[in-house]
Amino acid sequence: MDNFKNLVKHNVKEYSMVIALVVIAAFFQIITDGTLLKPLNITNLILQNSYILILAIGMLLVIVAFHIDLSVGSTAALIGAISAMLMVKMHTSVFVGVGVSLLVGALIGAFQGFWIAYVKIPAFIVTLAGMLIFRGLTMVGLGGTSLAPYPVAFQKISSGFIPDFFHGKDMHITTLLIGIIFSVIYVLFELRKRNNQKKLGLEVSSQYTFIAKTAAIVIVANLFTYNLASYKGLPNVLVLLAVLIAFYTFITTKTVIGRHIYALGGNEKAAKLSGVKTQSLVFWVFVNMGVMAALSGIVFAARLNAATPKAGTGFELDAIAACFIGGASASGGVGKVMGAIIGGLVMGIMNNGMSLIGLGIDWQQAIKGVVLLLAVAFDVYTKSKSS
Repeated sequence: MDNFKNLVKHNVKEYSMVIALVVIAAFFQIITDGTLLKPLNITNLILQNSYILILAIGMLLVIVAFHIDLSVGSTAALIGAISAMLMVKMHTSVFVGVGVSLLVGALIGAFQGFWIAYVKIPAFIVTLAGMLIFRGLTMVGLGGTSLAPYPVAFQKISSGFIPDFFHGKDMHITTLLIGIIFSVIYVLFELRKRNNQKKLGLEVSSQYTFIAKTAAIVIVANLFTYNLASYKGLPNVLVLLAVLIAFYTFITTKTVIGRHIYALGGNEKAAKLSGVKTQSLVFWVFVNMGVMAALSGIVFAARLNAATPKAGTGFELDAIAACFIGGASASGGVGKVMGAIIGGLVMGIMNNGMSLIGLGIDWQQAIKGVVLLLAVAFDVYTKSKSS
């Protein structure tokens, strides 16, 4: 019991948001008469929120490093415009169009990172200027009009599904197998992790708690893949998201650079005295954010099948909100990739659920604002209790 209490105490924000996600999903599932969790709507939820979740992963690193980026929505719009100019106007290949777009995103991140890291202009000011600059360039580049359509291969980045290699009739067999394979890998990984913690003499949860948690995740994962398999299977963009989540979770938890980012956000002066190259680290965090904003813009353009001057409006606020709701601290140095994803899903399910019940966009915005305020207030409260 003591182990369980300590586990909850040290992960209170993570567990509270998982519980909140389940409660919110259950609430809207009931009041929408089961529409929320239908296979078609779950697929739409993934497609509608994929670009925000991509942004949230990049934004998490920025927030952990105790900075902010207000330009990501405008960057996504500019990258969408550039990709359209390349693939729609100039008829370049999808490979070239995507590659150049990601490179431009990296250059945008480097441009902003230079001013923040080396010139020491606050990130708020630099990225606010970037938001205006990149939005203006988007409108100039597109001439105030939309540019479409994209090649079919490009559209499949966001709207396509993985093929069923077993050609199931009423069920996407490949998706079901992916769910089972994931479950086996997850169980083996958790067992190995638990055994390593025991060997090192670290505190672990009770066997009952471990089994219950692992079983719950396996059941949810297989129900999720079963739901998708009964429609069209796994969307391509979900596979992309899974790769990004795995990669950035590894970077933030298992690498030196990940530990340095958390040290930077926790106390920059102490990190610098410890040998962390803080200026270089801040620079590369913003380069990474530029690439993630570019990828978000590509996914959004592929879903919309058009580049528009108003694309990306409000994306930065949704990404920042996802991170804070998912447990990132406004003081820097705290936050997890999965937390940002959970925060993004909370926002996405709320948006979708409120739309399904016919709630106006004005009320939706107000409710999202309240949720964000409460999430940050909870962060301040938990910090004050632990200090």
